[in-house]
This record gives sequence, C-alpha cells and structure tokens, in this order.
Amino acid sequence: MIPYYGLQAPAEGGHYESWFVRANHPHKPQAIWIRYTLFRARDQRPALGEVWAVWSDGSRQRTHAFKEEFPLQECRFSTSQMQVDAGNNHLAPGVLQGQLQQGSDQLCWDLHYDDGDAPLLFLPERFYQRSLPKAKSLVSRPHIRLSGTLSLNGETLVLDQWPGSENHNWGSQHTDRYAWGQVAGFDNAPDAFLECATAQVKLGPLYSPQLSIAALRLDGETLLFNSLSRAVRANAHYRPFQWSLHTRNGNAELAISMTTIADRVAALTYYNPPGGNKICLNSKLASVNVTLTRRGRPERVLHSAHGGAFEILTDRLPAGMTLQI
Repeated sequence: MIPYYGLQAPAEGGHYESWFVRANHPHKPQAIWIRYTLFRARDQRPALGEVWAVWSDGSRQRTHAFKEEFPLQECRFSTSQMQVDAGNNHLAPGVLQGQLQQGSDQLCWDLHYDDGDAPLLFLPERFYQRSLPKAKSLVSRPHIRLSGTLSLNGETLVLDQWPGSENHNWGSQHTDRYAWGQVAGFDNAPDAFLECATAQVKLGPLYSPQLSIAALRLDGETLLFNSLSRAVRANAHYRPFQWSLHTRNGNAELAISMTTIADRVAALTYYNPPGGNKICLNSKLASVNVTLTRRGRPERVLHSAHGGAFEILTDRLPAGMTLQI
C-alpha cells in the first residue's frame, strides 16, 4: 500500500481534497463519475463538503450533472483513510452511497467495487512530499470493477462489473490550466490503463510552458513519461474538445489523441482555494487512440470508442455552452 496523502493543510489555509470514482459501461456509451470533496478557502468563504455526480448516456445524448454543498462542520472526512460522510452521501473503501437533486432531476446510487490494481503515482514520488506542485493527484485504485444500482428520476440501472478507477487529488489551489485524461481498459486491451495530463501554471502575470506527463500500464509493465525534463519537451495541443500529446522516455515513444463532443460534456464550477472559480469541462465518454513505439518491439495501437475520461480546466466557457453547476 502507498502512504496516505492529503488532509495536511491547517484549518486556516486554503485547501481542496477530492476522492472520485468513475466507471464506464463495458460496451455502451454510458459513464458515471461521483466525487466527494473537502473545500477550505484562503479567504472568508465558508468551508464546505461537496458531493458531485455526472451521469452520461451517449445513446440518448444526455449528460446530467449534480452537486450539493454541506457545511464542513456537518461532514466527516477521515484523516487516516478514505472515508467521507456528507448528508445522505457516504464513501468508504469499496463502497459509495448517495443521492443528489438538481432541479427536477434526482440521482441515487448504491455501489461497490473491488480492490483493483496496485496504486499508480502519476507524479514522481518525491513530488508528493513537496509544496510544489500545488495540485497533486494519484490513482489509488486503477482498474476497479463497479457494481450495484444507479437510479435517475426513478429509472434504475444495474451496473455489473463496469471498469473504472478510484482517484485522489488535493492541493492548495487548482492547476491554472490543464487537460487531463484517463482510460481504464481499452477496447482491444482491457487490462491496459492510461493516465495523462497537459498543464500550465501561472508565474506572476505569465504562464509557464506546457508540461505534459503520462503513465501507461500495459502487459504487466508500467511505463512512466513524467520526468520534469520530459514534461517540458513533450508536444501537446488541446482545445474543446480535442487533444493530442506526443512524448517519449528513452526508447519508448507515446502518441495519444482524445476527442469528445459537447453533449457528452458537463460544464462545472470548481471553487479555487486562493479565490475565484475555475471551469471544468468534464467528459467521461471520450474516444481515445494511443500508439506505443519501442525500439526492437512491435508497435502497439490501443483504442477506446467511448471509454476515456477527458477534462479541461479553464477560465472561459466555450461558445454555445452553459454552466450546468
């Protein structure tokens, strides 16, 4: 087991911390994302517990987003393990239950999942003990299998071994700009797992160069493309809703492309601890293609028709979109 990270900020300091579980239908364009968040602002905004959910059904061209806020003093966030209680919403290792109302829509869930694979540290391990970067993340349980029931407006769906992941992220502020992606099993490589990101941080009035990192588990091997020198030299371009990333590490070369469409995206407001808000363009139904080239080995091409998570964090809402929360 990896060390338990997070919940390290003093009460008066700005801090956010989230645990989220995501999973996709094994074959259909359907996905669920549920997020439990602790938020403390650096300014006078109230400390909160937040529970989020996004249900996407690509076959019906519907994406439903939900969120409820709770005074932090009425919530329980464990300091020793992943355990959250906020109203009627609960999260513990392998179990999540809850219900949220957004306008006329109601979503309820009673879900459970297995241990998945060994945790994946997305950043170099030494970075998790440093103040920089200000936002950190890891995949605490890759390749979980999610089962149970999900009910939208009284219509119940039974989930049976949906592939997904359990994730943990935290920090004193959100990364200023990023694209983030993940695939928990490709159509032609169900045991493969991908995580990748392209990010910029603000340095005074200017932004840093783009930094891109990736991690790929394939055929029992973990390939990391996450050194600082490689992150700077990687080539990446993203916009709503396309992303290409090309990087290498030694004799391994990785090319990634992700695409999705607007009706598979939820536009969400993320509070930022130092002040202000960010906009998260959140899709869990992205199409993903990956090519891995290694000297002396056959080229591997992986693809997922609609199993990719693809998020963009930005300050601007794309034309034609409205904030759902």
